[in-house]
Amino acid sequence: MFKWKKACLITGLFYFLFFSAASQNRERVNELINQISSDNDLEELVILKEKTEKEVNPDLRLEYAELLIKKAAEDSLLNFLHSGYLQKGNALQLKGDYAKALEAFFQSLELAYKIGEPKGIGALMVSIADTYNMSGNSTTSQQYYKKAIGILRTTNDSVTLASGLLNAGDAAFTNKDYAKALEYFEESGLIFKEINYPLGIAYNLGNVGMVYAEQGKHELAKNNINESIAILEELKDYYPISVFLRYMADIYAKQNDLPTSFSYAERSLDLAISNGLKDQISESNLLLANLSSQAGNYEKAYNFFKDHITYRDSITNVQTVQQMAELRADSEVSQKQAEVDLLAQQKRTQNIIVLAIAVALFLLSLIALGLYRRNKFVNRTKRVIEKEKKRSDLLLRNILPEETAQELKEYGKVKSKRFESVTVLFTDFKDFTMYAETATPEELVESVDYYFSNFDDIIDKYGLEKIKTVGDAYMCAGGLPFPIRDHALNVVLAALEMVEFVSRAKQNVERNILKFDIRIGISSGPVVAGVVGKKKFVYDIWGDTVNIASRMESNCGTGRVNISENTFELIRDHCQCDYRGEIKAKNKGMMKMYYVSGIEIKKDESHSIQSPITA
Repeated sequence: MFKWKKACLITGLFYFLFFSAASQNRERVNELINQISSDNDLEELVILKEKTEKEVNPDLRLEYAELLIKKAAEDSLLNFLHSGYLQKGNALQLKGDYAKALEAFFQSLELAYKIGEPKGIGALMVSIADTYNMSGNSTTSQQYYKKAIGILRTTNDSVTLASGLLNAGDAAFTNKDYAKALEYFEESGLIFKEINYPLGIAYNLGNVGMVYAEQGKHELAKNNINESIAILEELKDYYPISVFLRYMADIYAKQNDLPTSFSYAERSLDLAISNGLKDQISESNLLLANLSSQAGNYEKAYNFFKDHITYRDSITNVQTVQQMAELRADSEVSQKQAEVDLLAQQKRTQNIIVLAIAVALFLLSLIALGLYRRNKFVNRTKRVIEKEKKRSDLLLRNILPEETAQELKEYGKVKSKRFESVTVLFTDFKDFTMYAETATPEELVESVDYYFSNFDDIIDKYGLEKIKTVGDAYMCAGGLPFPIRDHALNVVLAALEMVEFVSRAKQNVERNILKFDIRIGISSGPVVAGVVGKKKFVYDIWGDTVNIASRMESNCGTGRVNISENTFELIRDHCQCDYRGEIKAKNKGMMKMYYVSGIEIKKDESHSIQSPITA
């Protein structure tokens, strides 16, 4: 499967090409440092930023990024600082250090929010999602892909949006969710075709072909992959062609058409040889060895397998030779020093030398024994700490939004943030106090848990954020911690589903729970969100919008959804509402209120609003 980030596709090749030039890396960095004066001139920062973005060697890119961060921090230039952390994350991602890559991406994301650039925020979330996906955390990666795609839909950056969709489809493919993968690929393919982006079209076709192949739709798979190969040949992008050709060979092998399978495998090998793609030469030889063995030609199978081993080892040996050279240099330095020390010791008596060696060997034995025991203790302690850290991180993410939890871990506190457009929802059970007086504590808690657990599932479906519960009151909000366009509609849809669920629960005679009537109030407007206090952290929101939502709930009839005028203005084109007139609200005076009586999803020329139930 090929992600839009080509660097992910050919990381191994980059490492091979640049390992041989490792001795020149330091000279290139020093040369760049000499070009950048100490004045932090804007033009010099632009040069450094461009060099960092264009550098394909992950080690050099990391050094350039660190230099860019240092220079930009001196003058508090947020745009350049944001770019520095972004490229640092990209370099660490290529090096496989996913934890540090995420740390750099989150720092860049915080700066992107300060700058207020939605396109940069969306692209960063795609990078964060990619990193979680590469590290095997598919659940978190899917969450970030969803957030990233939602933000990128509000921008005019079609390439980044299509790339995010393509990568999200790759994650779904990895999880064997082929239907979801095809859904993502279909949308990304339409965008690439609309903007006439051939490389994106080619990668998208190849990915769709692989999904079809996994589903056993071989003819569709072959059509898509062949079309992808034709475009890539025109673009002279040979690395993915070599892989796609092997995939075609696998398809024909599954159809027992060995001659055609051999043909594709040999084309893959020839292409890899002509372009010096050593890792692909190794893989193509392995495929031909398997096909030859399947055909009963064991001599050819042996020769192909021997070539596979040769090229595989040649790639590995580049790194091995480099490591051996470094070890040898260190060893020679140590040896020279030892010879100097030995000559000095020889000027003394032979007995002192023997005694010194004996004492040294004894001490080394003690040190080795101590290090061995310490290493066992450290490893055991490390495993315990890592286990507890995972538990604490999981607990913290369950209490706070993930970005808020990350900020709390990094800085020990969370800055309050103002959101200009948020929709707040309050629920309340009618006559709850009467039930509390007559029911047993166990029965009451079990019933409230049943209702609130299902409310949690409903708001997750609509992308809302749970704020808190107090007694029988349930509070959630849409439009934070990440701003979204249709927060008011999503909250109203969730409210209607809550009402429907409570109604069904009253009819459920098999479930031994208390039967409540529900009231729901909703209002939209600005809020301030954050975490207060030092113990038992709680993510909460404040503002007049919260107070008005509470008044909407207290003035609501049972089984109804009562909304304020602000919310009505946001959903009036998509919902059927009944005007209730101006009603007096506690401490608020006369306020216009509306009951939501139905949903009417409409579509216009600019965009369509979809119910999250089917999105």
